[in-house]
Amino acid sequence: MGEKVVAGAFDLSDRQGYRRKLHQCLEGLERLLAERRFDRPRNLMGVEIELNLAGADGMPKMMNGEVLPRIASRDFQMELGMFNLEVNIVPHRLDGRVFDQLAEELRTGLGYAHRKAGEVDAGIMMIGILPTLRREDLVVANLSDADRYTLLNDQIVAARGEDFSLDIQGVERLVSTSASITPEAACTSVQLHLQVTPARFAAVWNAAQAVAGVQIALGANSPFLFGRELWRESRPPLFQQATDTRPPELQNQGVRPRTWFGERWIGSAYELFEENLRYFPPLLPICDEEEPLRVLDEGGVPRLQELVLHNGTVYRWNRPVYGLADGVPHLRVENRVLPAGPTVTDLIANAALYYGLVRALAEESRPVWTRLPFAAAAENFDTACRLGIDAELIWPRPGRAGGLTRVPAVKLVRDELLPLAAAGLDAWNIEPADRDRYLGVIEGRCRRRVNGASWQADTYHRAREAGLDRHAALAATTRRYAELMHSGEPVHTWPTGALPKP
Repeated sequence: MGEKVVAGAFDLSDRQGYRRKLHQCLEGLERLLAERRFDRPRNLMGVEIELNLAGADGMPKMMNGEVLPRIASRDFQMELGMFNLEVNIVPHRLDGRVFDQLAEELRTGLGYAHRKAGEVDAGIMMIGILPTLRREDLVVANLSDADRYTLLNDQIVAARGEDFSLDIQGVERLVSTSASITPEAACTSVQLHLQVTPARFAAVWNAAQAVAGVQIALGANSPFLFGRELWRESRPPLFQQATDTRPPELQNQGVRPRTWFGERWIGSAYELFEENLRYFPPLLPICDEEEPLRVLDEGGVPRLQELVLHNGTVYRWNRPVYGLADGVPHLRVENRVLPAGPTVTDLIANAALYYGLVRALAEESRPVWTRLPFAAAAENFDTACRLGIDAELIWPRPGRAGGLTRVPAVKLVRDELLPLAAAGLDAWNIEPADRDRYLGVIEGRCRRRVNGASWQADTYHRAREAGLDRHAALAATTRRYAELMHSGEPVHTWPTGALPKP
């Protein structure tokens, strides 16, 4: 959805033409795969982080149009809501001291952006959902001033045909409606990219799906929305409901949501792109002038723009990505599971765990996805979103005996997955000091049973016990979070007392 589009109406011929181009693109992708035209292995990874703008009082600031010109960097871009930004880190080779290098780049870039935002009394916050967001903040008037967001909103609203219903039952229950997709802007995430060859794509995607529940359990950071304490990671249910093009009748028929975990393990990247065409009607029928099959016939490499645009409107938690670099096509797995924050150190630790695990699991002789039913992986994702670091997950028993067991996420990570992640990072040739430092952060979270969500909830409840009302307690929690986030120490070391004064 980063492509520039122009808002406007679509007629029947637009949709017919777009559908024709989509199928041409899919055929083009199939030919590229068959002809082995894709980039050689380069072990490239990339990171995107969605950010919030908040004031010193902890409240959201609808000011990205004022902050971005001050930052004046191509690395920072607009996101869906006026209180959102996104920072994109250029691809890095996954080896050596890459995690320390990324951490230093992020601290420098985010520190600069925070100072520039301060010129208009705003600041940068990395957090899954800003706890102080109110219903009146997430209205269509607060969509960012960009045609692509207006157009996307108009098309999803038209497909839905009625208001969006939000109904999330967590510690408390939230029931709300929205006339637009703006509540989606509450969800700020981290996207981890990994370039893979077509031959390795399925194994890496399956591995990423298998560990999505583990990622959420360890990294949950979104327990509040509209003043209610919900799931420990409330982004997935919020995102699904805020972008759901299905009225209740289609939901009752079992039509798939555009935000989904998936329903099966795969054997190739092509299967995911083909599913996107088979199950999901186009939202943005914008046709490129390129004729992809003619480009292929002439020996060139097509951009497959229609396929790329359509793929960007199907919100898989692990998404396939087709791209071109220097005229050579490549495939990436885009991991969209994690919330932003709490600190740069935590974010890099989450990345180290992910990249280590997918490398190790993708190369196992008996892959986990041959022993774990896909439905169990989906259940793990849901359970981890609900319970966070206290979740118990379904996992194959070690050894040849086989079978499944339920195990606390922290025990599974400490006993089985951290050693696997370390082996995976060794296979990437990550420096042992980097490996041990960042996996040590994950081990510390497991040992103390603390992540961003549990810290937020504990701090909020202490504020309530100290006599603050709900709104004041959430604001105080947010201000304290911001202080500790900028201190840089990992979240499992944060104290839960000593709230800042209003």
